[in-house]
Amino acid sequence: MERSKRERLEAKGWKVGTVSEFLELTPEETALIEIKLALSRSLKERQQKLMTQSELAEKIHSSQPRIALAENADASVSIELLIRAMLAIGATPKEIGEVISSAG
Repeated sequence: MERSKRERLEAKGWKVGTVSEFLELTPEETALIEIKLALSRSLKERQQKLMTQSELAEKIHSSQPRIALAENADASVSIELLIRAMLAIGATPKEIGEVISSAG
């Protein structure tokens, strides 16, 4: 956010900060969210090039709606499902580690 805009908002009584500050997240909670978002983005990018959501769902014994939720970083989707899906589309453990290490 531009400094001038921030100053105008604060002058009018608005509190300006990060999402983590607003939600009072710990650094660990923030890191976990960033990891899930990175895995979801990577899954979506890779999967769309290789197979349909239905094909991936069948491959990992899940459902198409669940894959759609995974691609959109839904809070109900576990990191385990994200990693299983990534492995099913051909990502290596090293590539998954790189996605995780680039998060945040």
